[in-house]
Amino acid sequence: MSQKKIVSIEDRIPKLKQARKKKANRRLVFYLSIFFFLISIIVYLQSPLSDVKTINIKGNEFLSDNEVKDLSGLTTETNIWSINGERISEAIAENPIVDSVDVTRELPRTVKIDMKEVNRVGYMRQDGNYYPILGNGTVLRTAGQQVNRGDAPLLLDFDEEDKLHSMTAELEKLPASILKLISEIYWVPTEKNTNKIMLYMNDGFMVDGTIRDFAEKMKVYPSIVSQLEEGSKGIIHIGVGAYFEAFDNAGSQEEEEQQEDTE
Repeated sequence: MSQKKIVSIEDRIPKLKQARKKKANRRLVFYLSIFFFLISIIVYLQSPLSDVKTINIKGNEFLSDNEVKDLSGLTTETNIWSINGERISEAIAENPIVDSVDVTRELPRTVKIDMKEVNRVGYMRQDGNYYPILGNGTVLRTAGQQVNRGDAPLLLDFDEEDKLHSMTAELEKLPASILKLISEIYWVPTEKNTNKIMLYMNDGFMVDGTIRDFAEKMKVYPSIVSQLEEGSKGIIHIGVGAYFEAFDNAGSQEEEEQQEDTE
């Protein structure tokens, strides 16, 4: 018959004390870890380590990076956790050049600004410079250039601001594929039609039309051109109806043009 080993209470007490001590030490280490972690967070938030280091800006063409930063109010001394993306977006969007803005935080120390500017729909020539015109009618006087880039039509003789705004609003609606075909747009008002315009196209044709509903009427232009014989040159009228007039017959259409002027 086997004998059971009997452990006296005196032998067990040191082991219990040792186990309790280890448990207490582990608890102390846990609490100290939390304490130092919280202290680290506080130090981080109060130190330059949490300040913005990089501001990445994308989508700006007319506004410089520095102009966008000034509008945002962000600096390298701004705490990244104090950033209000919505408020910054609203501040930048107050500029008429800006269409939309999205501000996001990228840890640890980067702010990303994705923006979209209002489309450039043309240029205005003044004092030997070419100034971009946006779809909302804003002329960018600070972005003048001596050479016409040719990526948007040149708007000429638009002496009245409301007519310029109406024209740019129509160009904003125009498909890019048609907009890039236009070289120059002249405002040529008559007594009967103050909205009359004349276009010079990059493919050699001219277009006689009006500002009113220009974008809708101009959509037929590619279709008309595709039906003309190769080498044809003349004026495409997009007033009442749409038709082509060869340059040889330009002098015989005065009556039709007078009817169009009433539109």
